Amino acid sequence: MPDADAARDAAVPQDAAAAEEASAFAHPPVDPGRTAAYGGHPDQVIDFYLPRGGPDGDPAAEGSPVPLVAVLHGGAWRAAYDRRHITPFADFLARRGFAVAVVEYRRGGAEGAAGRWPDTFDDIAAALDALPGLAREAVPRADPRRTVLTGHSAGGHLALWAASRHVLPADAPWRTGGPAELRGVVALAPIADLAVADKLDVCGGSVRELLGPDPGFGERRAYADPALLLPTGIATTLVQGRTDIDVPPAVAEAYADAAAKAGEVVGLTLLEDVGHFPLIDPAADACAVVAEEIAQLAW
Repeated sequence: MPDADAARDAAVPQDAAAAEEASAFAHPPVDPGRTAAYGGHPDQVIDFYLPRGGPDGDPAAEGSPVPLVAVLHGGAWRAAYDRRHITPFADFLARRGFAVAVVEYRRGGAEGAAGRWPDTFDDIAAALDALPGLAREAVPRADPRRTVLTGHSAGGHLALWAASRHVLPADAPWRTGGPAELRGVVALAPIADLAVADKLDVCGGSVRELLGPDPGFGERRAYADPALLLPTGIATTLVQGRTDIDVPPAVAEAYADAAAKAGEVVGLTLLEDVGHFPLIDPAADACAVVAEEIAQLAW
């Protein structure tokens, strides 16, 4: 029965994705060591996780300066998904000796819309501008000169965007005079090319909700789409599961292709039999791969 076989085959990735998501969200949230505000809104906060030991948690290295990993969570830029779901991942990195900063930001408002224009971008810019000073106070061992920026899904988009602020259009309010002082970016299943993600209807039309319908969509892409903001001159690695049905590999591949056309080499690590959520699931082997990619840039 071909129809039955096709239906069964289609259900397999859906079932695997559901199991991966359930595993990632099964971990209880982990409270931070400290929290600092970078603005007056309740969502304008950064949670800090204190490192345990040095690389791979080496107790002998306790007390020495350590790299700082800034984490931007995903959730399709929607308010229903806050930073709590990524705190086990932050704790996982802290147990490997990193100082970790989890950035919260304003997300979609009414009726589950994705993101806020321009508030979401205002917050990411403000948080990362404030991060070095806040980190020095909250985690004295953190070395902001060795900062790696990472983000998952929509947070991966924001991480790539934040690293490209110096190449934004001249009239962009978030533009900086030079590249951010980052050791690099590790973007996890990022919504890295907004045009491709829109065509694939990633996360139920979230890209259109973030930027708005035409003509605003086309106009705002120039200020928001990492695939248009290249080259950055900042070391960048994308980590992507080959069986990701939430943000398909084609999105990351399109960004890597755009970077190559701009004369920049972007690393792309494709993991076999891995979907969307194992990248931030401490119980998954893929999460250890992510930590190693971060470590290669940070240490």
